[in-house]
Amino acid sequence: MYRYDEYDRALVVERVAQFRDQIERYRAGRLTDEEFAPLRLQNGLYLQRHAYMLRVAIPYGVLAARQLRTLADVAERFDRGYGHFTTRQNIQFNWLALDCVPDLLETLAAVDLHAIQTSGNCIRNITCDPLAGVAADEIADPRPLAELLRQWSTFHPEFAFLPRKFKLALTGAKVDRAAVRFHDIGLRLQRDAQGTLGCQLLVGGGQGRTPAIGQVLDSFVPLTRLLSRLEAVLRVYNLHGRRDNKYKARIKILLKDLGLDAFRAAVDAAERPDAPEQAANVAAEYERLCTLFSAAAPVGSGPVPLPTASAAEAGSPPDFRRWLRHNVHPHRLPDHAAVTITLKGVGQAPGDLDAARMRAVADLVERFSCGECRVTHAQNLVLPYVATAQLPALWRALTALELQAADQGLASDVIACPGLDYCSLANARSIPLAQSLVQHFQDPVDADDIGPLSIRISGCMNACGHHHAANIGILGVEKGGREFFQLTVGGESGDGAAIGERLGPAVTEDEAVETVARLVQHYRAEREPGETFIATVRRLGVSSFREGSRDARC
Repeated sequence: MYRYDEYDRALVVERVAQFRDQIERYRAGRLTDEEFAPLRLQNGLYLQRHAYMLRVAIPYGVLAARQLRTLADVAERFDRGYGHFTTRQNIQFNWLALDCVPDLLETLAAVDLHAIQTSGNCIRNITCDPLAGVAADEIADPRPLAELLRQWSTFHPEFAFLPRKFKLALTGAKVDRAAVRFHDIGLRLQRDAQGTLGCQLLVGGGQGRTPAIGQVLDSFVPLTRLLSRLEAVLRVYNLHGRRDNKYKARIKILLKDLGLDAFRAAVDAAERPDAPEQAANVAAEYERLCTLFSAAAPVGSGPVPLPTASAAEAGSPPDFRRWLRHNVHPHRLPDHAAVTITLKGVGQAPGDLDAARMRAVADLVERFSCGECRVTHAQNLVLPYVATAQLPALWRALTALELQAADQGLASDVIACPGLDYCSLANARSIPLAQSLVQHFQDPVDADDIGPLSIRISGCMNACGHHHAANIGILGVEKGGREFFQLTVGGESGDGAAIGERLGPAVTEDEAVETVARLVQHYRAEREPGETFIATVRRLGVSSFREGSRDARC
């Protein structure tokens, strides 16, 4: 993984000192609430329902064991003993006192972590495929490019005050695991007919009040031209994006108003191609970053097959075989695997992890995964470098920590934002509903029979739980001072990106669980052999599920 140099560290340390001074001036009354708000947001600090919340960046989801231990220390010293991993590959601490924030940021800076640009109208933390660099289906590792874009976007003077927040996602694999079509800009690494590496550039995706799927602006942009092309996109957005209405300020609205062809023409006119020496510098920096990432990777020792739940594993425990099926993934090295640790246990808030288990997982990361783990946009963790021979030992260690759940991508792997329990913007509580659904889908036989099914919950229209992109999406709404939930069906975040369709009137929390159960039963009654939930929805249409959800016999 990338290691900070003296420039990175100086930037982070100086930013901490600057924010410490801003907090002191605010506490002394020399800054008003209105003056302080944009300053704290630029440093990832929100004022929530009960306390301040800090959002810490985990660039492109890559986290070292030493950093995970420091996050555990932060949880104990400054918070209530846990952290919340988000759908943007960040971690949030929800119970902070303002006076302690500078010391917290200093603690993070000591291990090359920060909260810079995790909020505000700027380019946010850049997200990536959690299997980047290890996926068996990868065309190229997107992490070096993600790091290049991190350096380019941090404190970019032209794009520090955009009309609204701006999100980028990258993948280098044949299968999209980064939801690139639901971002303001999505990048898919590709090679042209000559083998030159570049990107398909998608623009205008997003969720929130007006969800949209990104459109292809350029089918192929060489890496040496990518920065100038991205700057042109942002320049057009910065100049022409709405600033009079924050609900219409995202680039997706501008793209819809202009149309793709006119937007592309504006980007063409705004592009300022790099001089040849600048393009050469970009290429050289990219190659340097590639060597830094490849140097940290293990070397495969030979063609050792990935364990399966077949007859070869007949003597192993059934729970272990199920874990192999659902949480262990093929690797580019023949004697390694990538392993997902799902953070969705019974009674647990999705994405939450307490300090003790953070430290224990850090130990496992060092013991089994070359000191590196990943945070996923599904609020889980991935150990990317596990030797196949060590899988039984890892499973036993996770079982001791009660982190062995074999449900990655299944119905109990529920994604949810913090909701009304924490967030001042939310209309309803996401966590209790998520816990009820996790409990409902605990039976392993039923879960395996249901198969892949994404359920995601957002407490408000900001869609931090990514409910629009879920097979079954759930949105918290408020009616007459009471909490209700609006269900959608048919969304998907990957290659078949789709926005879920509204199912019917909003329902109570108990009715939401019952409705989800009826939707699943309707799927099981109507599916064809081997057909997934989303495939059945697309074959029958949402109207079939709308009727099925009302059928008392289901």
